[in-house]
Formats: sequence, C-alpha cells, structure tokens
Amino acid sequence: MSDPEPKDEITLNSADPVDETATVPEPSGDKEKTPAEPNDVKKEKGGQNRQKMLLIAAGIVIIIALVAIGAYVLSLPPVATNGDTVFVYYNESFENGTIISTNMNTTDPLVFTLGNSSYIAGFQDAVIGMSENEVKTVDIPFTKAYGAYDPGLIQMINRTGPIANKTFIPGHYYTVYYKPANSYSLVKVLNVTPTTITWDANNPLVGYNLTYTIKLANVLKPS
Repeated sequence: MSDPEPKDEITLNSADPVDETATVPEPSGDKEKTPAEPNDVKKEKGGQNRQKMLLIAAGIVIIIALVAIGAYVLSLPPVATNGDTVFVYYNESFENGTIISTNMNTTDPLVFTLGNSSYIAGFQDAVIGMSENEVKTVDIPFTKAYGAYDPGLIQMINRTGPIANKTFIPGHYYTVYYKPANSYSLVKVLNVTPTTITWDANNPLVGYNLTYTIKLANVLKPS
C-alpha cells in the first residue's frame, strides 16, 4: 500500500478565523475495497440453506415416525397364523343357539397347531388372524364343519379280536381306535348280532351349520 499523494498546503495565520465545524477531507489513497456480493448470489445461497434445513427436518420427522410405528407394532399382541400353537376357549352350538359343547368356563383350553390339526377347517380358519384375548362369534356352514352325510361310512364289522366279547347297545355311541391310521372316531351302533356289529362312522354333527364363540387365550410362535 503506497503513501497518499500530498495535497497543496494551506497555511493559517493565527489571526485568521478557524471554522471549528469544518470537515477536513480524508486523504485519498488506493485503499482496496471488498466488492459487494450480488443480490442474486445471496438469494441462491439462502435458498440452498433453507433447502438443507428442510431436508434435515424431514429426515428427523421420518425417523421419529419410524420409531413410533416400531414401538406400536411391538406393543401389539401376537396374531395367530398357520403353524402357531393356540390355546382356545369356545362355545359350540346349533344355529338355534343350543349349546353342544363348551370349555368356556373351565381352565382347560383346547390346544392345537393351526394348519396341522384334525379340527374342522372352519374352526381353524376362524382362529387365524385373531389376537390374544380376542373374542368373536362365527357361523360355520356344514361344508366347513363336519361335511355332508356319507352312506359309505356305514360298516358291518366282524366281532373278532378286541370287540369279540364287548357289549354293544344299538343307538349308543362308542369311540373306536383305528390302529392303521392312528386315529379315533366316534361311531353309532346300528345293529348287533352274535358275529357282527353294524355301525355308522358319520360324525353326529354332519349336515349341521354350526355357530362358535371363540376366545383366543394364548399364541405360541414356532421356535
């Protein structure tokens, strides 16, 4: 930076009046000045900053929402799906409301695995999607209950082996174990002779539309 150029000197005599309010001009020099930033550049930078702040705020909102959703999902009771072991209380009744069977007022729930059970399809379908402690009532048509009557299930059996000396009374129901299938069936005895027994293996509830009130007490997910 160079020294300022000298101006013409002005000599003041002591008798000359001095204007004390006069402003002495500053010496001019070649002092550098910072150029002003154009307004459009300032606006552009301001817009970029606002955009960054909006993006940060949006990101924070999304994170908070995801955390809230995750906490809500974790707080929900488990929902029964295929493969789950369920503990169920129920009322089984005819369409007119007559109760056929129930365990609702007991401490002995029905326990089975959804999708891998001999229980009627309509009953299992009704449990799927229920959450713990949920109660609902469903009407199940006979096609999804015990099916239609099948005359082919009337059988004449020779009285040999385990049933040779067992007493059977026509009109009564008996539980029969089928060893080859490892399953039990309820049969109604129709006729008895010294050498044969005729029974009907159709379930007593075939052909009936049924109503169930179901309470899901617990759900165990497969490990």
